[in-house]
Amino acid sequence: MRINKFFTEQGLCSRREADRLIAEGRVAINGRMAKLGDHVSPQDLVTRDGTAVQRGHTPVYIKYHKPVGVTTTTESHIRRNIIAEIGHGARIFPIGRLDKDSSGLILLTNDGDIVNDILRVEHGHEREYRVEVDREFDEAFLARLSQGVMVLGVPTRPCIVARLAPRRLCITLKEGRNRQIRRMCQALGYRVVSLHRVRIMHITIEGLHAGQWRDLSREERDRLFRAVGRSVERPV
Repeated sequence: MRINKFFTEQGLCSRREADRLIAEGRVAINGRMAKLGDHVSPQDLVTRDGTAVQRGHTPVYIKYHKPVGVTTTTESHIRRNIIAEIGHGARIFPIGRLDKDSSGLILLTNDGDIVNDILRVEHGHEREYRVEVDREFDEAFLARLSQGVMVLGVPTRPCIVARLAPRRLCITLKEGRNRQIRRMCQALGYRVVSLHRVRIMHITIEGLHAGQWRDLSREERDRLFRAVGRSVERPV
Protein backbone atom coordinates (compact mmCIF):
# COMPACT_ATOMS: atom_id res chain seq x y z
CA MET A 1 0.00 0.00 0.00
CA ARG A 2 1.16 3.55 -0.69
CA ILE A 3 2.68 5.35 2.28
CA ASN A 4 0.12 8.16 2.25
CA LYS A 5 -2.77 5.67 2.33
CA PHE A 6 -1.05 3.86 5.21
CA PHE A 7 -1.13 7.11 7.19
CA THR A 8 -4.86 7.54 6.61
CA GLU A 9 -5.62 3.95 7.61
CA GLN A 10 -3.77 4.42 10.87
CA GLY A 11 -5.82 7.53 11.60
CA LEU A 12 -2.86 9.89 11.55
CA CYS A 13 -3.87 12.42 8.91
CA SER A 14 -5.27 12.86 5.42
CA ARG A 15 -3.32 11.75 2.34
CA ARG A 16 -2.53 15.36 1.49
CA GLU A 17 -1.09 15.97 4.96
CA ALA A 18 0.87 12.69 4.75
CA ASP A 19 2.40 13.82 1.46
CA ARG A 20 3.44 17.08 3.11
CA LEU A 21 5.13 15.22 6.00
CA ILE A 22 6.94 12.97 3.54
CA ALA A 23 8.09 15.93 1.44
CA GLU A 24 9.44 17.59 4.61
CA GLY A 25 11.53 14.50 5.39
CA ARG A 26 9.64 13.66 8.59
CA VAL A 27 8.70 10.09 7.62
CA ALA A 28 10.98 7.03 7.43
CA ILE A 29 10.47 3.40 6.38
CA ASN A 30 12.82 0.94 8.08
CA GLY A 31 15.16 3.80 8.86
CA ARG A 32 15.24 5.15 5.30
CA MET A 33 13.71 8.54 4.55
CA ALA A 34 10.42 7.96 2.75
CA LYS A 35 9.69 9.33 -0.71
CA LEU A 36 6.36 10.30 -2.25
CA GLY A 37 4.78 7.20 -3.79
CA ASP A 38 6.67 4.70 -1.61
CA HIS A 39 4.88 1.49 -0.63
CA VAL A 40 4.83 -0.20 2.77
CA SER A 41 4.02 -3.74 3.86
CA PRO A 42 2.78 -5.05 7.24
CA GLN A 43 6.38 -5.97 8.08
CA ASP A 44 7.78 -2.47 7.55
CA LEU A 45 8.59 -0.11 10.44
CA VAL A 46 7.21 3.34 9.69
CA THR A 47 8.24 6.32 11.83
CA ARG A 48 7.12 9.92 11.93
CA ASP A 49 9.50 12.43 13.51
CA GLY A 50 11.45 9.44 14.84
CA THR A 51 8.47 7.83 16.60
CA ALA A 52 7.12 4.47 15.42
CA VAL A 53 3.60 4.52 13.98
CA GLN A 54 1.41 2.06 15.85
CA ARG A 55 -0.89 0.06 13.59
CA GLY A 56 -4.61 -0.28 14.13
CA HIS A 57 -7.24 2.11 15.55
CA THR A 58 -10.96 2.42 16.25
CA PRO A 59 -12.70 4.80 13.84
CA VAL A 60 -13.79 8.08 15.45
CA TYR A 61 -16.23 10.62 13.99
CA ILE A 62 -17.07 13.69 16.05
CA LYS A 63 -18.56 17.15 15.60
CA TYR A 64 -17.28 20.23 17.42
CA HIS A 65 -18.54 23.76 17.96
CA LYS A 66 -15.37 25.75 17.34
CA PRO A 67 -15.23 29.09 19.14
CA VAL A 68 -13.57 32.18 17.68
CA GLY A 69 -9.85 32.12 18.57
CA VAL A 70 -9.29 28.38 18.10
CA THR A 71 -6.96 27.52 15.20
CA THR A 72 -7.84 24.57 12.95
CA THR A 73 -4.48 22.80 12.97
CA THR A 74 -2.92 19.64 14.35
CA GLU A 75 0.37 21.45 15.03
CA SER A 76 0.81 21.12 18.80
CA HIS A 77 2.99 24.23 19.17
CA ILE A 78 0.18 26.51 17.95
CA ARG A 79 -1.62 28.14 20.88
CA ARG A 80 -5.27 27.07 21.19
CA ASN A 81 -4.98 24.49 18.42
CA ILE A 82 -8.16 22.52 17.80
CA ILE A 83 -6.71 19.17 18.93
CA ALA A 84 -5.62 20.51 22.34
CA GLU A 85 -8.94 22.30 22.80
CA ILE A 86 -10.94 19.11 22.25
CA GLY A 87 -8.61 16.85 24.22
CA HIS A 88 -9.82 13.62 22.62
CA GLY A 89 -8.01 10.40 23.50
CA ALA A 90 -7.67 9.29 19.86
CA ARG A 91 -5.37 10.88 17.28
CA ILE A 92 -7.96 12.85 15.37
CA PHE A 93 -7.68 15.61 12.78
CA PRO A 94 -10.18 18.07 11.26
CA ILE A 95 -12.07 17.56 8.02
CA GLY A 96 -11.53 20.86 6.28
CA ARG A 97 -11.09 23.98 8.36
CA LEU A 98 -12.57 27.14 9.81
CA ASP A 99 -10.57 30.35 10.07
CA LYS A 100 -9.38 31.40 13.53
CA ASP A 101 -11.77 34.36 13.41
CA SER A 102 -14.74 32.16 12.44
CA SER A 103 -16.86 29.89 14.61
CA GLY A 104 -19.21 26.98 14.25
CA LEU A 105 -19.41 23.39 13.16
CA ILE A 106 -16.40 21.34 12.17
CA LEU A 107 -16.03 17.56 11.86
CA LEU A 108 -13.01 15.61 13.10
CA THR A 109 -11.99 11.99 12.58
CA ASN A 110 -9.12 9.53 12.53
CA ASP A 111 -10.47 8.08 9.25
CA GLY A 112 -8.26 9.68 6.63
CA ASP A 113 -10.03 8.14 3.65
CA ILE A 114 -13.36 9.82 4.40
CA VAL A 115 -11.76 13.28 4.35
CA ASN A 116 -11.28 13.33 0.58
CA ASP A 117 -14.79 11.95 0.01
CA ILE A 118 -16.33 14.82 1.97
CA LEU A 119 -14.12 17.62 0.65
CA ARG A 120 -14.15 16.80 -3.07
CA VAL A 121 -15.80 19.70 -4.87
CA GLU A 122 -17.41 17.44 -7.46
CA HIS A 123 -19.50 15.77 -4.74
CA GLY A 124 -21.18 19.11 -4.02
CA HIS A 125 -21.70 18.58 -0.28
CA GLU A 126 -23.40 21.58 1.29
CA ARG A 127 -22.00 23.83 4.04
CA GLU A 128 -24.30 26.44 5.56
CA TYR A 129 -23.16 29.67 7.24
CA ARG A 130 -24.61 32.66 9.09
CA VAL A 131 -22.73 35.82 8.08
CA GLU A 132 -22.76 39.43 9.27
CA VAL A 133 -21.18 42.18 7.17
CA ASP A 134 -20.11 45.69 8.12
CA ARG A 135 -23.03 47.58 6.54
CA GLU A 136 -26.50 47.08 5.14
CA PHE A 137 -26.77 45.41 1.75
CA ASP A 138 -29.34 45.37 -1.05
CA GLU A 139 -30.85 42.64 -3.19
CA ALA A 140 -28.20 43.20 -5.86
CA PHE A 141 -25.53 42.10 -3.37
CA LEU A 142 -27.39 38.85 -2.69
CA ALA A 143 -27.93 38.24 -6.39
CA ARG A 144 -24.24 38.71 -7.20
CA LEU A 145 -23.19 36.37 -4.38
CA SER A 146 -25.60 33.69 -5.53
CA GLN A 147 -24.39 33.85 -9.13
CA GLY A 148 -20.72 33.49 -8.23
CA VAL A 149 -17.94 36.02 -7.60
CA MET A 150 -14.45 36.24 -9.09
CA VAL A 151 -11.97 35.35 -6.30
CA LEU A 152 -8.23 35.24 -7.00
CA GLY A 153 -8.94 35.02 -10.70
CA VAL A 154 -11.36 32.06 -10.45
CA PRO A 155 -15.16 32.38 -10.22
CA THR A 156 -16.89 30.79 -7.24
CA ARG A 157 -19.68 28.32 -7.85
CA PRO A 158 -23.29 29.52 -7.68
CA CYS A 159 -24.61 29.31 -4.12
CA ILE A 160 -27.81 29.78 -2.11
CA VAL A 161 -28.21 33.03 -0.17
CA ALA A 162 -31.00 34.57 1.92
CA ARG A 163 -31.39 37.77 3.92
CA LEU A 164 -31.73 37.35 7.70
CA ALA A 165 -31.46 41.02 8.74
CA PRO A 166 -30.23 44.31 7.20
CA ARG A 167 -26.60 43.23 7.70
CA ARG A 168 -26.99 39.46 8.18
CA LEU A 169 -27.42 36.67 5.65
CA CYS A 170 -27.42 32.91 5.30
CA ILE A 171 -25.19 31.42 2.62
CA THR A 172 -24.90 27.78 1.53
CA LEU A 173 -21.83 26.70 -0.42
CA LYS A 174 -21.01 23.52 -2.32
CA GLU A 175 -17.27 24.19 -2.33
CA GLY A 176 -14.78 25.16 0.35
CA ARG A 177 -12.03 27.43 -0.90
CA ASN A 178 -9.73 29.21 1.54
CA ARG A 179 -11.50 32.16 3.23
CA GLN A 180 -14.07 31.96 0.45
CA ILE A 181 -16.99 33.85 1.98
CA ARG A 182 -14.80 36.64 3.32
CA ARG A 183 -13.19 37.05 -0.10
CA MET A 184 -16.53 36.93 -1.91
CA CYS A 185 -17.91 39.71 0.26
CA GLN A 186 -14.71 41.72 -0.01
CA ALA A 187 -14.85 41.50 -3.80
CA LEU A 188 -18.27 43.17 -3.62
CA GLY A 189 -17.14 45.90 -1.25
CA TYR A 190 -18.21 44.43 2.11
CA ARG A 191 -16.24 43.24 5.12
CA VAL A 192 -17.33 40.17 7.09
CA VAL A 193 -17.79 41.00 10.77
CA SER A 194 -18.71 37.49 11.91
CA LEU A 195 -18.95 34.10 10.23
CA HIS A 196 -20.56 31.06 11.84
CA ARG A 197 -21.02 27.62 10.23
CA VAL A 198 -24.21 25.85 11.28
CA ARG A 199 -24.33 22.80 8.98
CA ILE A 200 -22.15 20.41 7.01
CA MET A 201 -24.26 18.20 4.74
CA HIS A 202 -27.01 16.84 7.05
CA ILE A 203 -25.01 17.36 10.25
CA THR A 204 -25.97 20.47 12.25
CA ILE A 205 -24.52 22.35 15.21
CA GLU A 206 -27.83 22.19 17.07
CA GLY A 207 -27.40 21.30 20.75
CA LEU A 208 -23.68 22.09 20.90
CA HIS A 209 -22.51 25.12 22.86
CA ALA A 210 -19.25 26.84 21.92
CA GLY A 211 -16.34 24.58 22.85
CA GLN A 212 -18.47 21.43 23.12
CA TRP A 213 -18.09 18.28 21.02
CA ARG A 214 -19.74 14.87 20.77
CA ASP A 215 -19.55 11.71 18.69
CA LEU A 216 -21.79 11.60 15.66
CA SER A 217 -24.98 9.71 16.35
CA ARG A 218 -25.50 6.43 14.51
CA GLU A 219 -28.03 8.13 12.23
CA GLU A 220 -25.62 10.99 11.46
CA ARG A 221 -22.77 8.58 10.76
CA ASP A 222 -24.89 6.24 8.63
CA ARG A 223 -26.20 9.13 6.51
CA LEU A 224 -22.64 10.38 6.15
CA PHE A 225 -21.46 6.97 4.95
CA ARG A 226 -24.30 6.72 2.45
CA ALA A 227 -23.59 10.23 1.15
CA VAL A 228 -19.97 9.31 0.32
CA GLY A 229 -20.85 5.88 -1.08
CA ARG A 230 -19.83 3.70 1.84
CA SER A 231 -21.73 0.69 3.06
CA VAL A 232 -23.54 1.01 6.39
CA GLU A 233 -22.93 -1.70 8.95
CA ARG A 234 -25.93 -2.69 11.00
CA PRO A 235 -25.67 -3.97 14.59
CA VAL A 236 -26.35 -7.67 15.08
